[in-house]
Amino acid sequence: MSKPIPPRPGQGALRDRLAEILRVDQAGELAAVHIYRGQAAVMRASPDRQRIADQLTEMEGHEQVHLDRFNALLTEHKVRPTLMSPLWRAAAFALGAGTALLGDKAAHACTEAVENVIEKHYAGQIDELKDRDPVLAAELTQFRDDELSHRDLAVEEGAHEAPAYPLLTAVIQAGCRTAIKISEKI
Repeated sequence: MSKPIPPRPGQGALRDRLAEILRVDQAGELAAVHIYRGQAAVMRASPDRQRIADQLTEMEGHEQVHLDRFNALLTEHKVRPTLMSPLWRAAAFALGAGTALLGDKAAHACTEAVENVIEKHYAGQIDELKDRDPVLAAELTQFRDDELSHRDLAVEEGAHEAPAYPLLTAVIQAGCRTAIKISEKI
């Protein structure tokens, strides 16, 4: 018995896929900004954590650049952001603050977990877009490289020493993957 042939993409399928990509990436960068804001707010409250607060603020700045670009792309392509933005904003700030309250290492474990998921997510999009939209693929490559530098810094700062590291990172990564799937569609 032969396998059924999948349906061919209809008119507008590429436009719809681009909308999904832009919507989910904008949502991810919005969440990243708020994770770092939550972490930095907690770290700033302690005089001996100013170095880490400054690192987090710097990384938030990188994410803000990404977010600003995706906001512009949403407008340019007439794509609405995810309807989940208010929830993602609050959840991301809470995740950032919550992991920072668990300590420096847990905050770094959060960064590593999120950036690992995002790196794979961006890599798939880059591969998908490299021939169809090389300019966007190049931008995503730069953003992915920024995310990798955040992940590497988190590992250098002791992410793997966080309490309950395997559980903490598994829960955060599952949440990220779920948010990606939801944000693509809603």
